[in-house]
Amino acid sequence: MKDKILEKSKHLFLNFGFKSITMDEIAGSMGVSKKTIYKYFKNKTELIDTVTHDMFNTISIGIDEICEVGMNPIHELFSINKLVMENLKNEKSSPQYQLQKYYPKIYKSLTEKQFHLMQDFVSNNLKKGIEIGLYRDCIDIEFICRIYFKGTIGIKDKDLFPLNDYSMKTLANFYLEYHLRGICTKKGLQHLETQLKLKI
Repeated sequence: MKDKILEKSKHLFLNFGFKSITMDEIAGSMGVSKKTIYKYFKNKTELIDTVTHDMFNTISIGIDEICEVGMNPIHELFSINKLVMENLKNEKSSPQYQLQKYYPKIYKSLTEKQFHLMQDFVSNNLKKGIEIGLYRDCIDIEFICRIYFKGTIGIKDKDLFPLNDYSMKTLANFYLEYHLRGICTKKGLQHLETQLKLKI
């Protein structure tokens, strides 16, 4: 039952936001009493904390599995981008905004974990890309890691990028292409163009 509650809550939070969805609505959508949910989670904050960190862990494991394959660094980033979008269900609301505003402690903890995860895999991706000539060897790896992370957070700003104008999938794809065009060599750009034609 706990796993079912987490799955249903994740679906509702991603589609309607963390603040918007109530415990009553979660219970109603599952056809159970609110008391049933409180058997596993003492309050909504604990439920949100568990849901968000569960999503993080799932994505983290998926990223590790992709990186272990040893694919082309550009293909690797597209594969990770696809994984994240599949797990976040294209975020039809602005859950990050609501998490940051109404549950700042959870947001801070999650963001710190996301930063360290991205710093590791992006740094390794950049080093690998430089070694095989797909990325320019003059780039500052630490700077690129940080600016890439900041950008992935920034594109979720609903004031800058209204959901009516941009889907999260579109923004993620645009940003990944923007990132790669800034660091690729001519050889890397050829790989990028090939990847874009595959529409992965």
